[in-house]
Amino acid sequence: MPVRPALAAALGSVAMLCAAVAPAAASSESVTVDPTGRLSSDGTVTLSGTYTCTGAMGPVFISSSVSQESSSYRHGIGGTRAVCDGSEHHWENTGRVTSEKLKHGAAHVEATIMELRPEGGLPLPFFHATAQQDITLVKG
Repeated sequence: MPVRPALAAALGSVAMLCAAVAPAAASSESVTVDPTGRLSSDGTVTLSGTYTCTGAMGPVFISSSVSQESSSYRHGIGGTRAVCDGSEHHWENTGRVTSEKLKHGAAHVEATIMELRPEGGLPLPFFHATAQQDITLVKG
């Protein structure tokens, strides 16, 4: 394939992708993370926050992960079903960390609103919003 048609096709794909992402960014969809999480002595972590989303066609979840010290090692903490009705809702995810990698103190959390949107018969991920927040893990 000659270079110019390939480049034009690639740029067209990028433009379509940007157009598909733009409505979510321009809407009032958001997710927040509370500044404090809980870490119990058995390794159970509880993270929470708020979210707002609209226009879901498939099941939607609030996922979260937490890391300390090494940002390359993240612990997935639960997944909560979300209601995308345009109203603000509270979310709370709980999960047990089996390793000794987490301790009380400073941590970093990422939360994401992710929909499994039916596309051509397959559920494909569609991201409504994401947030990152430095938090403090306290005894819980």
